[in-house]
Amino acid sequence: MQKKPALRDLAEKLAFAAAVLALWEIVARAHVFGMRSEIIFPRLGTIAAAFVKNFVKGYAGVSLWTYLLNSMKLLLEGMGIGILLAFVFSGLSMVSRSFHNIYSLIVAVADLLPGVALLPVVIIIFGVNPGVIVFLVVHSVIWPMSRNLIDGFRSVPKIYVEAGKNLGLTGTGLLRRVYFPAAMSYIVSGLKVGWARAWRGLISAEMIFGIAAAPGIGMYINQMRTNMNNAEMYATLVVIVIIGLFVQYGILNPVEKNTVVKWGMRKL
Repeated sequence: MQKKPALRDLAEKLAFAAAVLALWEIVARAHVFGMRSEIIFPRLGTIAAAFVKNFVKGYAGVSLWTYLLNSMKLLLEGMGIGILLAFVFSGLSMVSRSFHNIYSLIVAVADLLPGVALLPVVIIIFGVNPGVIVFLVVHSVIWPMSRNLIDGFRSVPKIYVEAGKNLGLTGTGLLRRVYFPAAMSYIVSGLKVGWARAWRGLISAEMIFGIAAAPGIGMYINQMRTNMNNAEMYATLVVIVIIGLFVQYGILNPVEKNTVVKWGMRKL
């Protein structure tokens, strides 16, 4: 019985995507913007050809694959560090009330600062190198992840905590076997928000200042814009969307289905 609603949801999403693409092609063929139409709204066939060209030829003999792999390497490194630190600091905040008070204040302040706004300060301190982008990805992940973790831990019913203590659990054991499972819905939400912010922050940072030693997908978009290769630029945006959809529906949603949905903590 659950397959029919799922198929209907998929059909509606595909229909909406097809309608958007059809509208794009209509506007492109109508030349609404006159001479600029080919630049602003290139045809879908042109974008598709540019999509292939990006991976075959790329820019200055460097394929988009190279840019993409560099970006993903920095992204995964930064997300790994950010998630680990969020778990450690959020866990400590549940063990020590003093640490909780201080860390909650840090999260409240730091989460308001966009990573791009910190770029000038970070560059002055560390210089222009791939580590700067990793730092910004960590900044994008750690605060929303920590906020969700802390909220999740504080929402755990006291009866669960007391039951864990009666079983002899204390400290890290209590965190690992009571707090983490009970706060799983918050953890998954934190991962979704952290991933989205990290992906946007990474591309924004690469667009603002490109690192020749590790050129990323944001730098590629900027190069296409500078050279007025708008079809290639749109095709690169499609790549970004595809990666985002893959992470959302191929990784995060299955994790959610096999944890919080399976355990009856949330409905998709």
